Amino acid sequence: MSQDGPLLTVQEALKKCFPVVAEQQGLWQRTVRDCQPLLASLANLAEQLQAAQNLRFEDVPSLLAFPDLQERLRRKQLVAGDTILDKLGERLATLLQVRDTVSSHVERVFQVYEQHADSVGIDTVLQPSAASPSVADMLEWLQDIETHYRNSYLKRKYLLSSVQWGDLANIQALPKAWDRISEDEHQDLVQDVLLSVSFFLGE
Repeated sequence: MSQDGPLLTVQEALKKCFPVVAEQQGLWQRTVRDCQPLLASLANLAEQLQAAQNLRFEDVPSLLAFPDLQERLRRKQLVAGDTILDKLGERLATLLQVRDTVSSHVERVFQVYEQHADSVGIDTVLQPSAASPSVADMLEWLQDIETHYRNSYLKRKYLLSSVQWGDLANIQALPKAWDRISEDEHQDLVQDVLLSVSFFLGE
C-alpha cells in the first residue's frame, strides 16, 4: 500500500496535464488553419508584384502620363505584404505560446514523477491497468507531444523567416510549403494520445 500515495500523486499530475494538452491542441490547429488564407494572400501579392515587374509601363501609352505609377504601385503592394506578414507574426507568437504552455506542464509532470519515482518503483510505472495506460507510456507520450510542438514551431518559424521580397518565387510557394509541414508530421499524434488516455481521464 505504500506505493499508492506516490502513484496517485503522479497520476493526478498526469490527469491535470492532458486536458491542458487537449485545449492547446485546439488552439494550435485553429491558428495553423488561420495562417492558410494569409499565406494565400501573400502568394497572390507576390504574383502581382512579379506581373508588375514584367510589365514594361513605358510601352503602354495610356500610362505614360503617370511616370511614377510603377513605383507607387510597388510600394503599395509591399506595404500590403508587410501587413500580412505582421498578422502571420501574431499567429506564430500564438504557436510559440502553445509550445511553451505544453512544455511547462509536461516539465511539471516530470518533476512530480522524479520526486516520487523511488517510492512508486519501476514495476508499478511499467504496469498498465484496466483503467489506465502505464505511467511510463503516458510520460513517453507527453515527451513525444512536446517534441512535436517544438519541431513544428521551429519549421514554421523558419519558413516565415525565409520571406524576402527579392525572392517572389519563394513567397508564391509558401502555401504549399506550409501545408507540407503538416503533411510530413504525425498529424494525429496528439489526438491518438488523448484517445488512449480518455478512459484514464474519465475515472
